[in-house]
Amino acid sequence: MEFAKRMDQFGEGVFSRLAEMRKERVAAGKQVIDLSIGAPNIPPAKRIMEAMAKAVMEPSNYVYAISDTKAMLEAVAGWYKRRYNVLLEENTEICSLIGSQDGLAHIALSILDPGDVMLVPDPCYPIFADGPKLAGAELYYMPQKKENNYVIQLQDIPEEVAKKAKLMLVSYPNNPTAAMAPVEFYKELIQFAKKYDIIVIHDNAYSELVFDGRKWGSFLELDGAKEVGVEFNSLSKTYGLAGARIGYCVGNARVVGMLKTLKSNIDYGMFLPIQAAAIEAITGDQNIVEETRQAYERRRDVLCDGLIEAGWQMDKPPGTMFVWAPIPAKYASSEEFVKDLLDKTGVLVTPGSAFGPSGEGYVRMALVQSEEDMQKAVDNVKVAGIF
Repeated sequence: MEFAKRMDQFGEGVFSRLAEMRKERVAAGKQVIDLSIGAPNIPPAKRIMEAMAKAVMEPSNYVYAISDTKAMLEAVAGWYKRRYNVLLEENTEICSLIGSQDGLAHIALSILDPGDVMLVPDPCYPIFADGPKLAGAELYYMPQKKENNYVIQLQDIPEEVAKKAKLMLVSYPNNPTAAMAPVEFYKELIQFAKKYDIIVIHDNAYSELVFDGRKWGSFLELDGAKEVGVEFNSLSKTYGLAGARIGYCVGNARVVGMLKTLKSNIDYGMFLPIQAAAIEAITGDQNIVEETRQAYERRRDVLCDGLIEAGWQMDKPPGTMFVWAPIPAKYASSEEFVKDLLDKTGVLVTPGSAFGPSGEGYVRMALVQSEEDMQKAVDNVKVAGIF
């Protein structure tokens, strides 16, 4: 058997390897506090689950959806108007996604040809780079450095690279660094994209998970943003619908339209009961959003304050559901540290090397366990005496 050469770029996914490590430890009768994969453990509000359950019991909902329902499009447009004061044309500027991960892979295929250049953050969530790789694109990594508060420095991108680039992706609040970029960055980004004729994708999955009284908005709020790009948003973390796979791409009509055309040849739309859940989530009582945000903030405080007290120097994240922390200098790699941390404490985290060249030397911890389990992780680290 012979297989596609593009698969030579991909090994086993990091989260599959971490899951195997977890499985082996559990099989040995040992405890694991899993802070690796960012799988939310806060369920959807009851009203959202009931909306889906009701729709599941409707026989007529088992046809192909083909496209987004009018109600779905109206709900997304309404949410963007209420939340960000951004006006969206329902028929041309909105496309639902079977999860943002699916959308990020597909949009690369709709824009990039083999050999095209894409600008991606470094470190970055793996699909940001893997989608373009599937399209055969060449990647230019834009460093996100601690000394710059992990904000991309657009002026540092070589002009010859910018001239070749066709697509770029930015994401703040950021996964994995949890950084937030100032509004001035986005103004510069729009001008940069116009100057070099680059399409921009802004991943805004964590817009509702910001802490300590901070506020966050949308890339599309800024003048000229729709002229150069689109924004991705997700219901996974905000509404606890990660497994239901609900996201959307909004903004520039040409970019959205091309993605819709590609998807019309790949899938038959989002299952109608899941659309019903999405509509209920973003049109119903929004108290759950604040409750969820507060839950993640409390978890962050328990974990970070405790680990800092234990001697692990790190920055408390201003947002997202992640903590980005440097590994002790005595470890040669983040993977070595992850294995030792699991062995000595039962705490499983993700090596920074999984997020690109600049991720080495760090680990990412997901705030996906209860406050009690976060405290137990802290206690285990203190007893282990790693720091």
